[in-house]
Amino acid sequence: MGVELGVLGPVAAWEADGTPLRLGAPRQREVLGRLLLARGRVVPVDRLVADLWKERPPAGAVGALRTFVAALRRCLEPGRPPRQASRLLVTDGPGYALRAGRDAVDAWRFEDAAAEAAAAPPRAAVAFWGAALARWRGPVLADFPHAAWAAVERARLEALRLDAVEGRADALLASGAARDAVADLEAHLTEHPEREPGWVLLVTALERSGRRGEALQALRHAREVLTRTLGPGSGAALARTEARLRDAPAGPVEPAGIADSVWERTAAAWDRSVPARARARLHATAGLLRDLAVTGADGLMEAREHRRELVAAAEATGDPELAARIIGSYDVPAAWTRADDPDDAGQLARAAARTAARLGPDGPAALRARLLAVVAVESRGDAAADAPLPRAAQPPAAEPWRLRGERAAEEAVRLARRLQDPALLAFALNGAFMQSFSTCGAAASRDALGAEITALAVEHQLPSHEVLGRIVRLQTLCALGDLAAADEQAEETDRLARRHERPLAGVFTAWYRALRVCETDGWTAARPRYLDLLARTADAGMPGLTQGAAALVALVPVMRGDGLPDPDDFAHLDAGPYQPWLDPLLLAAAGAADRASEALSTAPRPPHDLLQEALWSVLARAAAAVGHMPVLRRARDELAPAEGENAGAGSGLVSFGPVKRHLRMLEKALDCL
Repeated sequence: MGVELGVLGPVAAWEADGTPLRLGAPRQREVLGRLLLARGRVVPVDRLVADLWKERPPAGAVGALRTFVAALRRCLEPGRPPRQASRLLVTDGPGYALRAGRDAVDAWRFEDAAAEAAAAPPRAAVAFWGAALARWRGPVLADFPHAAWAAVERARLEALRLDAVEGRADALLASGAARDAVADLEAHLTEHPEREPGWVLLVTALERSGRRGEALQALRHAREVLTRTLGPGSGAALARTEARLRDAPAGPVEPAGIADSVWERTAAAWDRSVPARARARLHATAGLLRDLAVTGADGLMEAREHRRELVAAAEATGDPELAARIIGSYDVPAAWTRADDPDDAGQLARAAARTAARLGPDGPAALRARLLAVVAVESRGDAAADAPLPRAAQPPAAEPWRLRGERAAEEAVRLARRLQDPALLAFALNGAFMQSFSTCGAAASRDALGAEITALAVEHQLPSHEVLGRIVRLQTLCALGDLAAADEQAEETDRLARRHERPLAGVFTAWYRALRVCETDGWTAARPRYLDLLARTADAGMPGLTQGAAALVALVPVMRGDGLPDPDDFAHLDAGPYQPWLDPLLLAAAGAADRASEALSTAPRPPHDLLQEALWSVLARAAAAVGHMPVLRRARDELAPAEGENAGAGSGLVSFGPVKRHLRMLEKALDCL
């Protein structure tokens, strides 16, 4: 019902967009907390009265309780019409119950995430345990610490939280990240020194981090603490750990610990040995940025920022071959067709083109191919546009920047095939994918590209490009409506991401699974998944994908239906780059036909990217509403080649339903004009 409820901290409730709801006076919040801890069961009125008033209840207690319930209903379901029965806080027989779904209550979501973590492989489990623990805002029912009715459930949930902290540490150990576990375990045991499993984990983490002396010291301290708090004879598991440490020779430090130590020593040696202005530093930095970009959101953002400075430094040397090596070394796979920073991408594409021109057609073929692949990848969508975009209401016109990108991709692929360089060919094919959106309805040809990238990557052990190929196939199979085959690509992508530490791949598979739920179970089932995704992926380091995504999600039920949106549903959403195509639809929905028609006349044509079919469909809906003939005709012509696909589904994020349905609407609107 769009409301989230919380007991892992003070009693709280939030609207679907995260806005806190005012729950009123303490006694009123206590009623909500009491019903939440009943987990959907009916709590009789006399039981509620007894719990709320520990001593003798006042004469008007039942009436006061009914007032609290009525106020809570108004707060939790503000849009409920008068005299319509509440669907959330219900009257049932002798009492009241909260009929909230598991996705609506933080404690239940915590339990589900913990169960998912317990069943997951170690690397995935670390993330699941982290997500579970992130639900906690403080002690259970922090604003009612002495409520006797909450004691049992408070103790149960707190025990699960402590287990989750230790479960995450255990998963870190199992995935080779003992150093990361140490600090969390030390903080955990400072607060809960009686936790023997925590001590065992801490000792193990210290040992595997190469800190054997500290591990033995922690053992002695743990034995003293457990004897003092639990009595003599406690600590059997700790005793076994101590015996293992004392009797066994010092074991090898886990690879992560060795790597950290080697990294620190090597970095220090590099700084001592390589002159400050040596070109070797440019080469080394380029390789470091390429690897940094696939480590996660923070690494991607840092790599993107520093790459621009590195390219400028390489160009400033005046050596075109050096600049070509630096610019072309960043062959990080790109699966999303809207640049995270279009201005920056345009500058990089132009730098690559300048350097290729300086090398000339007779320059080293491998360097030329890499530069052309950079041009193709970075000029995705309209990032390299050097003139205003043509309008959607006008007939198609030649766009020089698009022709440059397409030709760069074609020549990069040709050169890479001739050179028989698998890594270079995979990079060039990535550029070809980015330039494969010249028309709507090209999912089948992009699927062939994705299949070639995947096969090439599997044969030559290129894990990052295998992830790319499978994401491309996931997107194209969504567009073509083959969800069973898309499932296989998503599962394999997740496996590769865990195996090769590519966390950003999970952003695409998570969005795909929300889309899939929408396709199979409908918008109502998918909506909470989408809301959770919007929150979880907002900081994924890919603004080209996430900016404006909330507006796209809000359009899903509109575009899968036949009507116009409620403008109020979009009033507080940031449509980001999609605003020019959303505005005409919202104006038409608000009854401002003249302004909608003007907005349609000035709207740019949708970008040549993964969402072009979706955005043409949005323009078509607005044009049909106000009878805008030029956009209706152009949208029909653009969408016609995609008749067998699903609008927007090629993004792997959202689907606006079959293009065929939007075309029928277009034809009907044209027949009426």
